[in-house]
Amino acid sequence: MKIEKREKLKELYNQYEEDVAEFKKSAACVKGCADCCIYVGNIDITTLEGMIIHDRVATFEEPLKSEIKAGLAQNKMEREKGKLSQCAFLQADKTCMIYDIRPFSCRWLYSVKKCDGASPTIHRKALNLAKQTVKKIQQLDPSGYSGHISYILFLLDKDEFRKSYLRGKFKPQKIADFGRSHGILINRSVSR
Repeated sequence: MKIEKREKLKELYNQYEEDVAEFKKSAACVKGCADCCIYVGNIDITTLEGMIIHDRVATFEEPLKSEIKAGLAQNKMEREKGKLSQCAFLQADKTCMIYDIRPFSCRWLYSVKKCDGASPTIHRKALNLAKQTVKKIQQLDPSGYSGHISYILFLLDKDEFRKSYLRGKFKPQKIADFGRSHGILINRSVSR
């Protein structure tokens, strides 16, 4: 995958953080609270973000790599049953093992009051900026897809899909049935 896209993705993340810095000053979030990782259950990513995570997971040693894959498979099964699922990257101490490369859906979440299992409370302007940033991320990855982290990483574990994506080949027909049944969107279609 081109380094330029990864760098542009970091720029988008950083720009969002800069744009909402004033809002986040009043955030109640602290390291280890993890309500968003446990109760929100909607960690959507693009294939670009998925490749970055996939590459990181490939560097992990066993048994950690197998534990993560089992956690992602569990997430996928729970989502297929309509249940919320705890993020597979959440550690026992309620910290994120991929915090430095976490996807945007994790980066934009914060709350101005303690969640205690409820949805986060964020500023409307920050939410609108997040929606605009999501579109920019999707535009950066036009031959990719967007969907829940467990589904995107499931697809990227398939050699044929990953190789096709890395070559910039856009083949929505290859994942059409899976995509429709699992809410996967084609970035080219949703980022306009």
